[in-house]
Amino acid sequence: MSNNGTRTADFVILGAGVMGAAIAFHLAQRKAGRVAVVDKDHVGCGGSGRSSALIRMHYSFPAEVQLALVSLRMFERWKELVGVAPLFEKTGFVRIVHPNEVERLKRNVERQSKLGVNVSLISQKELQELEPGWVVNDVELAACEPDSGYGDGAAVANDFLSRARDLGVCYSPRTQATALRVAAGCIKGVTTDQGVIDSPVVVAATGPWTGPLFREIGFDLPIEAECHQVAILINAPDMKGGGCACIDSGTETHFRPDGADKFLVGDFCGQRPADPDNFPQRASDESVQEVLERACRRVPKLDKAEVMRGFTGIYDTTPDSRPLLGEIPGIAGLHVCAGFSGMGFKISPAVGLVLSELLLDGVGKTVDISALRPIRFAEGKPIRAEFEYVDD
Repeated sequence: MSNNGTRTADFVILGAGVMGAAIAFHLAQRKAGRVAVVDKDHVGCGGSGRSSALIRMHYSFPAEVQLALVSLRMFERWKELVGVAPLFEKTGFVRIVHPNEVERLKRNVERQSKLGVNVSLISQKELQELEPGWVVNDVELAACEPDSGYGDGAAVANDFLSRARDLGVCYSPRTQATALRVAAGCIKGVTTDQGVIDSPVVVAATGPWTGPLFREIGFDLPIEAECHQVAILINAPDMKGGGCACIDSGTETHFRPDGADKFLVGDFCGQRPADPDNFPQRASDESVQEVLERACRRVPKLDKAEVMRGFTGIYDTTPDSRPLLGEIPGIAGLHVCAGFSGMGFKISPAVGLVLSELLLDGVGKTVDISALRPIRFAEGKPIRAEFEYVDD
């Protein structure tokens, strides 16, 4: 505290989801100084706690593949990293694309393999042997990652932040950041409903709340809130437990096991506009039924599964469906870490690491994230991957 009661910190991180918690953890590991994490609610209560939490490497843009692979290695050594048992379920993962995108699938798998991912192309016959309960007559080839699976978004955020606090990070829940304090082209800190925090570095890991916060200082970040719906089902009596996680362009669904006796199904498409402070907390019966009808085309036994509950979550989406990472031009010390468009959980450990490198070393060393700079849309340089899928 300073003499006038204003708090001070070397780094202020806004948001205690998987991103904010991961950044705080990696800064604390490097003994970066006084780190303060501020959240308007509690750790993991936003999108992190409502994530389908897939862990997979299949992306069409190399930096995303690298971030996912670095993150996988951290998930695999979770106890060593944060001191608690891992919540990573290694089920394997399958990517099914539209029939007219098989050549793109081949090129992406080739690139992913060169980057170090344990991935292979499997034939229709091999996929049927892997998943006998799926209907795959429309699948010529699929990508298979045996090392992938799923995790738990809220738990990862909690684990990262708990360890960060053990290392000295200060955490302020139920503290709303109301304004970014800027003067002479530099960030000076934040104003919250609990008082002012002075700091030369602020990182906004604030998901769908990022846009309004930055508009107050005259910087328009193209982040839009989008509401997605997911259903948890109790397996039908004749369904085997487990199985691979899958992203399936053929049915426009993603799905995975949820423990030994349940199944999670989600939709590709979300609803816009959405209000992150006022959206339906449960998926509607109609929307659950619609997405299940599509998923049943791939996994017919879901037709007899019992819907346990439906839930919703908000994506912070960008025009190219990729995050905004880095310093805001013209405002030294102000960084953004948002716009993940549904991919955030699975790359969060690596994003935390690379953002800590950016803050302390001036550049992301583990993965080059320069293409993800927040100014790219103003520059007219949205990311277009060489072998991008139509539903990327």
